[in-house]
Amino acid sequence: MAKEEDFQQEEAEIIYIPDDEGNEEEFEVIMKFEVDGSEKKYMMVVPVEDDEDSDEVYAFRYEEDDNGDDLKLYTIDDEEEWNIVEETFNTLMAEEEEA
Repeated sequence: MAKEEDFQQEEAEIIYIPDDEGNEEEFEVIMKFEVDGSEKKYMMVVPVEDDEDSDEVYAFRYEEDDNGDDLKLYTIDDEEEWNIVEETFNTLMAEEEEA
């Protein structure tokens, strides 16, 4: 269903995302993937300074420039798109747990 990119990373990839008040919050990228039949790329991130027991995972559609320097994140507002991303994430996580 999905093509994995950098599913297992040796070093944590950290990105900074501004909140509603403009304060930058630190997030760790836990997964990047593309959905089959789509040119869209997605990433799943978790807050770095969050409670260790928290299960909060955020999903974003993203675009990078050709050299990977400029990253643009987009929220997923479409319910159908969200369902596809959620299903793909759950499938990839299940595959990882079985490995």
